[in-house]
Amino acid sequence: MRQGVYAIILVLTLVVAAQASERTITDSGGDAVQIPAKVERVICSGPGCLRLLTYLQAQHMAVAVDDIETRRRTFDARPYALANRQFKKMPVFGQFRGHDNPELILTLEPQPQVIFKTYAGSMGYDPDELQDKTGIPVVKLSYGDLGSKRAQLYKSIRIVGRVVGKSDRAEAVIAFMDKQIEDLRKRTADILEDQRPTVYVGGVASKGPHGYQSTEPAYPPFAFVNAKNVAYTKGLSGKELQHSDVAKEMIVKWNPQHLFLDLSTLQLGSDAGGLFELRNDPAYRTLTAVQKGKVYGLLPYNWYSRNYGCILANAYYIGKLLYPDRFQDVDPKAKADEIFTFLVGKPVFKAMNGMFQDMAYKPVPVN
Repeated sequence: MRQGVYAIILVLTLVVAAQASERTITDSGGDAVQIPAKVERVICSGPGCLRLLTYLQAQHMAVAVDDIETRRRTFDARPYALANRQFKKMPVFGQFRGHDNPELILTLEPQPQVIFKTYAGSMGYDPDELQDKTGIPVVKLSYGDLGSKRAQLYKSIRIVGRVVGKSDRAEAVIAFMDKQIEDLRKRTADILEDQRPTVYVGGVASKGPHGYQSTEPAYPPFAFVNAKNVAYTKGLSGKELQHSDVAKEMIVKWNPQHLFLDLSTLQLGSDAGGLFELRNDPAYRTLTAVQKGKVYGLLPYNWYSRNYGCILANAYYIGKLLYPDRFQDVDPKAKADEIFTFLVGKPVFKAMNGMFQDMAYKPVPVN
């Protein structure tokens, strides 16, 4: 009888201990995920996932990376990677864009305790199947943006913060982003509608480089400084459109006062891409901004998903260019490094700009 009581007590003790060693969090998909009480080792699957971990100063917790991190490229516009060269030498757990390899994950030593996964369901390995095959909890994250989906981004930052014990840092990152956006708004809020310059950005990357017709209709830096984006539009659902290719004829018809070139287009080489088109296409040569040399280089908006540091930095450069009297105290390059240093730990503007022929934040030679 006494032995039976002891056995029951032992079982209950083990159950309580197991429960104490775990906790439940709710991921971006609304699923409850059981994770260890203390998480010290993770991997980040999918575009932008490792960027968020780096923002939280928790990149040292990653025990492996996907294969995009280990590639040697002429171009790289990911501040988080430029500030963390160690990623290039780390073990690989799968291919980029979330195409994970469960067998590779199971050979990692040490083993990750949690797998973070962005764009789950829209690309890459199925998160439920990945969790079943590895036995490692998968936490889904919505990558969001700094426009209409900002709440989704902030929610994901908070989820990562809770998982890795960096909730205070998560709140600091969110506050920092909000502070920059509010500062930009305040500087330009009272500019009358008819005094807002017309602008267009072309060459925006989307799963690779594109030509000048490639744009972002809801490009946040334009919205932050109250510039008039000629390509701004909403879809039939009433939601802001994300990436889009616009007709060349429309760009000519709009004839914006200022043109911007997303420098990711330079990946296409000297005989293709947005810069080549602006220099050689007869239609673009008719644009007033091209004829007057009012074409300006910007750091890439997308590079393995949205580059939030670059987006904020670009907004300050655009604001300085369009409204110099409102941004007299701002040096755009120094501001970029202030943003990068806070988000990824190092000033990387010079290194990144050097890869793009030092064309960022100045007129691009098109004549």
